[in-house]
Amino acid sequence: MTEYIAAWQCIGCGKIEAPQTCIGVCRDRKVYFIGKREHEAALAQVAQLRQQLEIVSQRLLRFEHATPREGQWQAAWLALQQQARELRGLLAAGAGEHADPPPR
Repeated sequence: MTEYIAAWQCIGCGKIEAPQTCIGVCRDRKVYFIGKREHEAALAQVAQLRQQLEIVSQRLLRFEHATPREGQWQAAWLALQQQARELRGLLAAGAGEHADPPPR
């Protein structure tokens, strides 16, 4: 669980004080900070999600540019469904969840 640290930041000069505002003439607003470890973990997760998004985006381009051959529409549709399931599995695995089974 991420622990937040409340502090006060001056809207003019940017100084930070905690746990309360200074008694000076600054105008402060409340801000929240997290620890370096939590921040780095969040950045790593964002990088992983961006990589997954790039993979899915590249695979979806195949569907955008594909045209089934005459008489092969059903086979192409079934292949499209299977590849969509694989993409959902990739996304679910990255999110630490299991993909829902396809509706029947």
